[in-house]
Amino acid sequence: MTQTAEVALREAGLYSDGCVYRLLQLPPNAIVLAAGVVAETATPFSALLADKDEVTLLLPDDACQEFARRLRHATISDAAYRLITFDIELDTELVGFMALVSGALAAAGIPILTYAAFSRDHVVVRDDDFEKAMRALSQLQQTAQGT
Repeated sequence: MTQTAEVALREAGLYSDGCVYRLLQLPPNAIVLAAGVVAETATPFSALLADKDEVTLLLPDDACQEFARRLRHATISDAAYRLITFDIELDTELVGFMALVSGALAAAGIPILTYAAFSRDHVVVRDDDFEKAMRALSQLQQTAQGT
């Protein structure tokens, strides 16, 4: 049987690593530099996204400081962010999981950045919204218990 969004939500642990993150924007031709920085940070979580318009990194704040000289052409977000991981292996056929998550956080007025790994989903929220986001997600899980 295919995993349902409600069951996955009920069974997921909510994990955060306690790190503060920053977003960095680089020009599209900086992919090799960005990949090198990610490789050298050796942190449990980072993200690199490249599209036709830009390269975006999500790195721990201390890594941004460490690599600031190499990333001198980067735009670094003023906002600090925190990571929330849904600690459960998600089926690649799963439908609606992130819709439930983003709906609950939207209802709470919390902007999110979403990241998907092969088997886990993550959201990144502003540091100031972290506790509120965790409460909203815990309430969502409690609601899912009734389904």
